[in-house]
Amino acid sequence: MAEVSNGAKYLAEFVGTFMLIFAVGNNVLGGSAVWGVTSIACTLMVSIYALGGISGANFNPAVSFALGFSGKMDWGQVYAYSLVQMGAGFCAGVSYGLLHWKVFDIGPATGYMWYQAAFAEFIYTFMLCFVVLNVAASKKDGGKNQYYGLAIGFVIVAGGYGAGHISGGCFNPAVAFGIDISSAAMGFGWCIVYSIFEILGAWAASSMFQIIRPEETDPENDAPRNYKIGSKMVSEFLGTYILVLTVGLNVLGGSTAPAFSIAAALMCMIFALGSVSGAHFNPAVTIAIVMSGRGVCSSQHGEQYIALQIAGGVLGAFSYTFLEGGKTFPLDPGPGHSWFEACAAETIYTFFLCFIVLCVATVKDPPTSHYFGLVIGSCVTVGGYAIGALSGGSLNPAVSIGISTSHILGGGNFWHCLVYSAFEILGGLIAVGVFRVTHPGEYEDKAALS
Repeated sequence: MAEVSNGAKYLAEFVGTFMLIFAVGNNVLGGSAVWGVTSIACTLMVSIYALGGISGANFNPAVSFALGFSGKMDWGQVYAYSLVQMGAGFCAGVSYGLLHWKVFDIGPATGYMWYQAAFAEFIYTFMLCFVVLNVAASKKDGGKNQYYGLAIGFVIVAGGYGAGHISGGCFNPAVAFGIDISSAAMGFGWCIVYSIFEILGAWAASSMFQIIRPEETDPENDAPRNYKIGSKMVSEFLGTYILVLTVGLNVLGGSTAPAFSIAAALMCMIFALGSVSGAHFNPAVTIAIVMSGRGVCSSQHGEQYIALQIAGGVLGAFSYTFLEGGKTFPLDPGPGHSWFEACAAETIYTFFLCFIVLCVATVKDPPTSHYFGLVIGSCVTVGGYAIGALSGGSLNPAVSIGISTSHILGGGNFWHCLVYSAFEILGGLIAVGVFRVTHPGEYEDKAALS
């Protein structure tokens, strides 16, 4: 394949960044209140697939800086890309302003402080850069999968619906700059604050990437073949943390697409960390995998996974409480529904989630090797919308425990999560029984040896 010129790379970065920020502006000023974030995410996703082979499809100075911090891109190119991206942001801001003959400003939403908006920008820029590094730039998975564009683009679904009501959901200095400079008459300056915390998020993502994947800094490390328990534990903690944080922000922020956003968070982190720990992020899933046998996950590792998942869930819950100014919410059956109905619903849909995980992520010949994260994450879309009004659609003891632990601050009861967790684990165990019946071939070698 012919070498791509710098001119082609810069043009690709300009076009992709322009279309992304143009989509942001048009959706804010005239798009759908429900699907606007999805439109922006899909703009990023399709542009990545279209132009990734030309420039790497950064479209975001924070992403370029994350690649620079990780040694994946020369710093000269990082700076050049960032200048092109910022220029595209300026052009896009002017363009959507002229198209609608009005603009909008950025900054913390009414009722939120600057540090809450800054932390929201930091954490979801961290998530975006972390996913980019893992699915598109790692020695293990980079350039070897078909899901990289989906995983990266749908971080915007997770963060946009989750934290957009706090900071506006930029997660990109070029977006912040384009919006702020186009609305300079209304005030200018928040793009500087946002950009600082977005670049800090990029640095944190690079650091965590190198901690979880030690082979990135040590060529002699054999981690891609056998990640050590430390990498796996950090992986499980981080994935569960992002998941529970996104749950709480969607609920407390009154999101228009909560289950979809939460499912996207789970999907993206599964794609990012599946090759490290298996990306369980759920004690019920871990118990189901351990109990299914076949050596996929040992009981010792399973116990460690569960401990870190619960810790990640609790910290995620306290993080959304901080972002929402101390607000929490209860883990309860929905209005008009009984505990029996809620527990039955949690059991059935946690069974479905765990059964799908066993079928697509633990078998010898997986039915889908590239889209396992989409399949598993979609179970949250299924269950969240189906029983969200009935039980809340937790489907995960780490989520349940995190919600109830943080709600203690609001005077809530902790024991509710114990009931939910018991029935969620029951659902996982039922999944094991059904899996053994539907997949006898998975046990044939073991039976022959015995």
